[in-house]
Amino acid sequence: MGCCISQLAAKFAFFPPSPATYQVKKKDDGRLVAVSTTSSMPISGAADDPSLDVLLVDTKRGNKIVAFYLKNPYAKLTVLYSHGNAADLGQLYDLFVQLKANLRVNLMGYDYSGYGASTGKPSEFDTYADIEAVYDCLQTEYGISQEDLILYGQSVGSGPTLHLAAKLPRLRGVVLHSGILSGLRVLCHANFTFCFDIYKNLNKIQKVKSPVLVIHGTEDDVVSWIHGNGLWKMSRDPYEPLWIKGGGHCNLELYPDYIRHLCRFIQEMECMTTEIRLKKIKQTLRLPKRSDTTISTNCCCQIKCRLPNCLNCSKVSCTKCCYWPKCPKWKPKCLVCWKPSCLGCSCMLPKCSCACPECSCACPKCSFTCPKCSCTCPKCCCWSVKCSCW
Repeated sequence: MGCCISQLAAKFAFFPPSPATYQVKKKDDGRLVAVSTTSSMPISGAADDPSLDVLLVDTKRGNKIVAFYLKNPYAKLTVLYSHGNAADLGQLYDLFVQLKANLRVNLMGYDYSGYGASTGKPSEFDTYADIEAVYDCLQTEYGISQEDLILYGQSVGSGPTLHLAAKLPRLRGVVLHSGILSGLRVLCHANFTFCFDIYKNLNKIQKVKSPVLVIHGTEDDVVSWIHGNGLWKMSRDPYEPLWIKGGGHCNLELYPDYIRHLCRFIQEMECMTTEIRLKKIKQTLRLPKRSDTTISTNCCCQIKCRLPNCLNCSKVSCTKCCYWPKCPKWKPKCLVCWKPSCLGCSCMLPKCSCACPECSCACPKCSFTCPKCSCTCPKCCCWSVKCSCW
C-alpha cells in the first residue's frame, strides 16, 4: 500500500515535457550545442555563443543529464537552478538569460533524469543524484565553492535543493520558489508525515544553516501558500519572504516585485563577509549553558557536595555522608564572621543562663539533647561550644 501511494506521489511530482523541446548535438570541434526541436536552430540564437556551455554530466545512478552553464563576466556568485515539473531547459533558457543579466550571476541549470535530453526516468532519489553531480561539476570544471553558491529550487525543485543545502554548511544562500513541504502534503494536505512520503522538505530545511529566501504566490492553486509559509517559519536563518499577492504557481516571474526582491537578496549575499557569516552561525548554534560552580573531584558523595577542609590540619572532613566532621580538631564556624568558636559576634553569645550540668557549657535557648551527657540543652545553629567533648 505504501509503495503504491509513493508511486502515485511521484507521478504527480514529475511531468517531463513530451516530446522534449530541445536536442543536444555535437559540433565538429567537439563542443555540444542545444538545438530546438521545432526550428532546428540553436536555442541560444548562435551556435558559437561563448557565454553558454552545454554539458553532459554523469550521475552516480548511471544517467547522463544535460546542464546549461551561463557565464556572466561581472558575476561574483553562481546560482544552481533546479526547475519545477512540466518544464525542461529548452523552455527555461530565456528565463536563465534574464536572471543572469539582472542578478549579475553565473547560472547553472540542469534537467533531471528523464527530462529533456537527459537519460533515465525521474524519481526522488535520481533528482538527488542529479543535483549532486551538477554540484561536483561546478567544483571541478569551474572552481566554484559552496561559499560562492546560491541554490535555487522551484516547486518540485525545492526537494533536491534542500537535499543538497542540508549537506553544505557554508553555502551562501537558498531560494525556494513555490516550494513544497512534502510530496504527499501537496496531494492530500496532511498534517503528518508518512514513511513513504517523498521530498520531506520540512525535515531537511531545519538542517540548512544559510539564509533562506521564500517566494510564493498567495493564489497558488497547485502548491498552497501554506507550504511556503511553513518552510519560512521552519528556516534557521529566514530572509524576508516575498508573498506575491495574486500570484499563481507558474507566473511569479512576471511580477516586478519578483526580480526586485530577488536582486536585493543576491546583493546582500554578495556583501556578506566571512566574519558576518561566522557570527550568524555562532548565534544559531545552541551551546549548553556553562555552570558558574566548579565541581571538584574531591567530593564526598554522588551529589557532588564538597566538605570544607579542616582549618588546622587541612584535611577534608569526610565520612560516609557530609554531616559531621571526622577531624577531632574541627570546630563549627560562626555564621557571621566564619571563624571557629567565635564569641565576638552576637550570634554566638548565650541567650539564657542555663548550662549543661555535666559539661558546664553555656547554650542558647532551644531544646537539644547533649550527645555527651544526654541532658536537654538549647539547640541553635549558632550554639557557642565550650565543652571539650565537641
